[in-house]
Amino acid sequence: MQLLTPTLRFALRANAIAHAAAQAAGRTEPDPAPVVKFFSPVGAATWLATELDRDGDTLFGLADLGFGCPELGSFSLREIASVHLPFGLTIERDLDFETPHALSVWTDAARAAGSIISGAQRLADRPPNPLPTSPDPDGPGELG
Repeated sequence: MQLLTPTLRFALRANAIAHAAAQAAGRTEPDPAPVVKFFSPVGAATWLATELDRDGDTLFGLADLGFGCPELGSFSLREIASVHLPFGLTIERDLDFETPHALSVWTDAARAAGSIISGAQRLADRPPNPLPTSPDPDGPGELG
């Protein structure tokens, strides 16, 4: 299985570029939703990635190796792709993964639950963070 399609690479790189631009400008860093989810079909190991460095290998996101302590950080796409599991299995990409939740929301939920998998259950019925609303065009003209 191809772990990253060109479309996923583009989205991950765009997030990395936006992050770097915000840091350089001294702006608040973006908090994008994870773009891709990798998982072990025979264990609890799960990774959610939001960014891909220009080296094409270093991903940033939330990693959970199944020890009860999901962590934010960088991880290698090549290392994930090189994992050989029992029965000839390898790490897979969740083809149906989509989320409205930002990485910080996933991180909080996974840490509180002890795993990304349990955190996903907590987030399943939770609505996404609401977007800021604009002032009512018929209102007084100020946010009150």
